[in-house]
Parts: sequence; C-alpha cells; structure tokens
Amino acid sequence: MLLKIEKWIDRFIDIIGGIATVAMLLMMLNVFYDAIMRYAFNVSSIGMQEMEWHLFSVVFLLGIAYALKSDGHVRVDILYDRWSPQTQAVINIAGTLLLMIPLSLLIIHGSIWFVHEAYISGEISGDPGGLTHRWLIKAVIPLSFIFLVISAIGFMIRNFNIYRGIEAPKAHSVEDDVF
Repeated sequence: MLLKIEKWIDRFIDIIGGIATVAMLLMMLNVFYDAIMRYAFNVSSIGMQEMEWHLFSVVFLLGIAYALKSDGHVRVDILYDRWSPQTQAVINIAGTLLLMIPLSLLIIHGSIWFVHEAYISGEISGDPGGLTHRWLIKAVIPLSFIFLVISAIGFMIRNFNIYRGIEAPKAHSVEDDVF
C-alpha cells in the first residue's frame, strides 16, 4: 500500500517538475525576447520584465518539491554519508516531521492572507505597463508549499520503506552533482 502511495506522489511531483520545466523554458524565451527588443530595437516593456521574475518565482517555488522528490536538495554530507541507510532514513524522517512539514504549514498558513489581500484589493503592478492580477503569482507561494508537503510525505514513505528494507536507497554518484 505504501509503495503505491509513494509511486502516486512521485508521479504527481514529476508533473509539478514538468510545469517548472515549462516555466523555465518560457522564462528563457521571455529573457531572450526582452534582451533582443531592448538592445537591438531600443524597446523595453515593463510587463515583460515583470514576467521574468514571475516565471523565475514559479520555477523556484515549484522546483522545491521536485528537488526533494529527486533527492536534489542541499544536505551536509560530511557525517550523513558515513551512516547506514537505516540511520539516514531515520534522520530524513525526523527532519521532515520536525522541521520541513511544520515550516511548510506555517508558510502556507501565513501566505494565504497575503494572496487573499492581493485578490480582494485587485492588486496590480505599481509600474505603468506592468502586470495585473498580482494575486496569481502570490498564490504560487502557498500552492508550492502544499506541493512540498505532498512531496515530503512521499519522501517520508520512501525513507520508511528504506528503513524497513523494502526499498533500496538511491545510489549517489558524482554525475548527480553536475546539476
């Protein structure tokens, strides 16, 4: 049962990672277009410049859940690598339960009013020609941390299965450190 839940969560988070990938491609196209227009034709758009940081926010915030799922997050490996897979699994579960999930829930709770206020007030960019509907980008904050909690549940299930010996730990190689 736990393996099925873990696989479902992994597939869901892969979709979120795919959305972040598409946002990255859109951001690159946006930056390319903006740079060409600015330096070749001396034309600048506030809306396009704001879209750059909006897309960057989407990439970063949605990428957090995918980084956890793919074990691409930052960790101090000086001691961790020397411990057994079972000890690593216990540390991963404890860190997720005691730090990651409570912090994520705090951010979700604290950012919902932020989105609500932007929506109710009809917040738009303060710059002329800027983007409207600022609540849309602000809504990515609680949404991304909801996805992080889902990914954390999958991460804990994976580590529980590693602890029980049902699942083998992911092998870490030098190629993993390239990206």
